[in-house]
Amino acid sequence: MGLLKRRTSREAEIPTSSLADIAFLLLIFFLVTTTIDVDTGIYMELPPPLEDEVEPPEIPDRNILTVLVNAAGNVLLEGEFTEISQIRPSVKRFVSNRGADPTLSDSPDKAIVSFKTERQSTYAQYVKVLDEIKMGFNELRAEESRRLGYRDYDDYKTRLPEGEEDVVADTYPYRISIAEPDATNPSADGSGS
Repeated sequence: MGLLKRRTSREAEIPTSSLADIAFLLLIFFLVTTTIDVDTGIYMELPPPLEDEVEPPEIPDRNILTVLVNAAGNVLLEGEFTEISQIRPSVKRFVSNRGADPTLSDSPDKAIVSFKTERQSTYAQYVKVLDEIKMGFNELRAEESRRLGYRDYDDYKTRLPEGEEDVVADTYPYRISIAEPDATNPSADGSGS
């Protein structure tokens, strides 16, 4: 029995030498694959500034559609209370008039939608109204695209050869003026602000 040696049992170990490498690789993986939401705001393309010696052009009243959101959150279209759902059809009718109705715009390229909000109005109301104004223009562009034989404006844009002029956008350009209401023009909520 002297030949048999007693075996000593060792406790099981987990090799930890590469654990740091694995943790580092996982960290890199999650950094590369994680997307971080960035609030970018509302995209607006601003016109170039006027030179000092150039006077702003005079615009006839018939070519300006005024939309106001007052401090109480009410929407006024040309000074009359209206529902948000009425903005889109009003913008479409105003922009696409082409001089037929003397109270509406002369042509789409002269039509301007003036959007004003009072400081006390909510951001949510601002975004809803601005979306309706833009959707009015977008629906006109979609209708023009369908008239040209495309499914919609997105279909037209994807098939438009690079460098070629966007005829639909030129027909119905976004002409939206965003400003605060005049201090001399009280709002319709009776507050006078």
